[in-house]
Amino acid sequence: MTNPPPPGNWSDPTWSAQRSSPAPDPTLVAGQPVPAQPGPVDPYAPSPYAPDPYAPVDPYAGAKQPATQPMPGYAPPGYAPGYPPQYPGYGYPQPPKTNGMAIAAFVLALIGFTSCITAPIGAILGHVAQKQIRLSGEGGAGMAKAAIIVGWILTGFLVLVILFYVAAIVYAIATSNDSSSY
Repeated sequence: MTNPPPPGNWSDPTWSAQRSSPAPDPTLVAGQPVPAQPGPVDPYAPSPYAPDPYAPVDPYAGAKQPATQPMPGYAPPGYAPGYPPQYPGYGYPQPPKTNGMAIAAFVLALIGFTSCITAPIGAILGHVAQKQIRLSGEGGAGMAKAAIIVGWILTGFLVLVILFYVAAIVYAIATSNDSSSY
């Protein structure tokens, strides 16, 4: 059973067996030729990375190296069979040492939450620690900055509390009745 042709100029590809346009050329993509796939590599072709024949030659290349293995039953400190000995300063980079004054400043600034007396000391030590860190390259710059911020904020609160108490005392004295007139 076949379907009747569609009405109008619309062509249904399932209706007729004839193509309305020729099949696309598989060697063209968007009208441009497709680059050829690389073929097999010739293993005897000269390598573009071949050593330079005019480079200076090491006269000791290929010379027998002295034995680096320890005597049987003896292993020096830091030696593991099959691995080179470990030397300080080699291997993974170590983080910088944290400045001790930055730690002290941070602790004093945090204790200032309960005592308020140590907050200005922590802030001042934070400034000193920042200068030391800039000069020595030690770690702890974040702790020093936190000590400065927390220390000065708590010092400001301490000053406001002291001013409030002084104002309250002055007001109480100024408005009090003189009770010594009995």
